[in-house]
Amino acid sequence: MTTTAAAPSLAELVESLAAEGVLGESWRAAFLAVPREVFIPEVIWREAGDDLMPLRRCDEPAEWLHRVYGPHYVVTQVDDGSPAGPDGRGRVATSSASRPDIVALMLEAGRVEPGMRVLEIGTGTGYTAALLAERLGAGNVTTIEVDPQLAERARVALTTAGYGEVTVITGDGAQGYPEGAPFDRVLSTVAAPQVPYSWVAHTCPGGLVVTPWNSAYKPAGLLSLTVESDGTATGGLVNTTISFMPLRDQRIARPAVADVVRDTDAPEVSHTDVHPSDLCNGDDAPFAIALEVPGCHREYEAATGDDDRWRVWFLDAGSQSWARFDYQPNADHWPVQQFGPRRLFDEATAAYQRWDHAGRPSVTRWRFILTPEGQRVELAPERRKHRP
Repeated sequence: MTTTAAAPSLAELVESLAAEGVLGESWRAAFLAVPREVFIPEVIWREAGDDLMPLRRCDEPAEWLHRVYGPHYVVTQVDDGSPAGPDGRGRVATSSASRPDIVALMLEAGRVEPGMRVLEIGTGTGYTAALLAERLGAGNVTTIEVDPQLAERARVALTTAGYGEVTVITGDGAQGYPEGAPFDRVLSTVAAPQVPYSWVAHTCPGGLVVTPWNSAYKPAGLLSLTVESDGTATGGLVNTTISFMPLRDQRIARPAVADVVRDTDAPEVSHTDVHPSDLCNGDDAPFAIALEVPGCHREYEAATGDDDRWRVWFLDAGSQSWARFDYQPNADHWPVQQFGPRRLFDEATAAYQRWDHAGRPSVTRWRFILTPEGQRVELAPERRKHRP
């Protein structure tokens, strides 16, 4: 592999990942061999208020390299390839290069070994496919991307970096790739609230399907499923800190308050002694609520004055339902407003109480089961502690 001008930054990146403990020796050589900058387009985007502002390598080369080799995710496409704002500004990020530590975490979770055949869902820039190709051989890697422009750009980048034998398919990743099946691993770099069964069907018995899982209520976690000989797959979350772009046909609505709440709405007002920290903080309760309250997104609105009055919104764009919790200091009951066909705060509270009555199970006790009939999530029995 030809050394690039950014090689010192690449070496520093790998050293930092190793120091964090997210990059083991089995992947270290691959990360050192693959120049990340080859896979990042000349124009990326950074946040600028409510917009995403283009950052061009030719204008700010040092800043561009800093973002490429720093501990950041890099927005590589906005608004599905057609920036909606003036001067190339974007409204919504629709493709990105994941943070290097997240890439390392996912590859480690995949337990990929030399000789395995891997299907990657969501090619994006092609960077992860290149890492897989460096470790496994390019002929053992197939990657599928729904966006034709992204797929073509990834093909060019992979060829430039020396991995032209990677099979890049332009198509719907939710359908998998039956022509190349079966695979030892299916690794998705896009979040799937409902894991497509095709990924299970195209994986060898004993193989793994690893994908980010997401919901409107709770940010993503990393899901690992083991495929059984009967064609089912079971597993659970192995990480609850990661975030990925969603499958395009499973995009989750996360509306702003103004998208749902209207001045003419006449909400029902009640009071509660349930604090929203119980409903929103940590991993365990929010995960249980997310399973039972589909489509509900929450927004925190900070206090604007000195009296520490803040609020939490619960929003469902599909039904135009909303709820608003208003925190008032030095109180033990707080007002709640709810509007629409759903009573979102009541739904979240009921789900929280069921989780509480079940013994407050951790997120790792929930098991995902994939069958041809679909996906379900169940609470696994608690393991009894054996006395010595």
